[in-house]
Amino acid sequence: MELQGRVALITGAGSGLGLATARVFAREGARIIINDIRLEAAEAAARSLGEDHIAIGGDVSDEASVNAMVAEAVSRCGKIDILVNNAGVPDSFTPTVDQPLSHWQRLIDIHLTGTYLVSKTVAPGMIERGSGVILNLNSIAGVLGLPVRTAYSAAKAGIGMLTRVLGCEWGPHGIRVNAVAPGYMLTPLTEKLIAEGKIDEKRIRRRTPIGKMGTAEDIAEAMLFLASDRAKFITAVTLPVDGGYCAFGAPSDAFQLDD
Repeated sequence: MELQGRVALITGAGSGLGLATARVFAREGARIIINDIRLEAAEAAARSLGEDHIAIGGDVSDEASVNAMVAEAVSRCGKIDILVNNAGVPDSFTPTVDQPLSHWQRLIDIHLTGTYLVSKTVAPGMIERGSGVILNLNSIAGVLGLPVRTAYSAAKAGIGMLTRVLGCEWGPHGIRVNAVAPGYMLTPLTEKLIAEGKIDEKRIRRRTPIGKMGTAEDIAEAMLFLASDRAKFITAVTLPVDGGYCAFGAPSDAFQLDD
């Protein structure tokens, strides 16, 4: 029960990586506040965790909505010990010259501005108590140059630097700020992209030293480590959870498939 007695706000947790993280944190004793722009999804996710957990709707890209969400969370739970900035939307895989400005702006607003807004709104309470953990969702797209992932990659790279800046700024107040950078994860969205031919699963596995794609639970367990006291001397870093994908640089396959 590594998170016993702590309250965790997880944005965009009505499904996917956010919900997987919520389940792992709840397993370890945390009280979970599920946020999602779809209130019904947040409520269903909170019910699935048990009666002690709550749901709050809200749009992370809108300052008034974020202020209301955090105020309600503190009013109902008394505090926020852990913030997971998970809310996000998928990319379009459209060539840069064909991307409308609205697409760029939407991804920047939700991923990067959303992480900034929720962090700065939650931080004053953490500063007052002298402790807190903020976890952000970076990506291998924020570390490597992935063609046609323009807005998504720029937003995630920004989150990586925001993690460094806030970790350094708020460290003296007892607040640790870290991020994880998922690699290619076998989620329902990824399975859909594989089925549509937009992602080549075998090519990814050959490029990954561990030889397989990860799962939402792999990300959730990494989040648990960074949220726990086991990581009490770790801040301002991005932890790749990618099976070695970012580290591999040889001009050959990293893993030999049998088929």
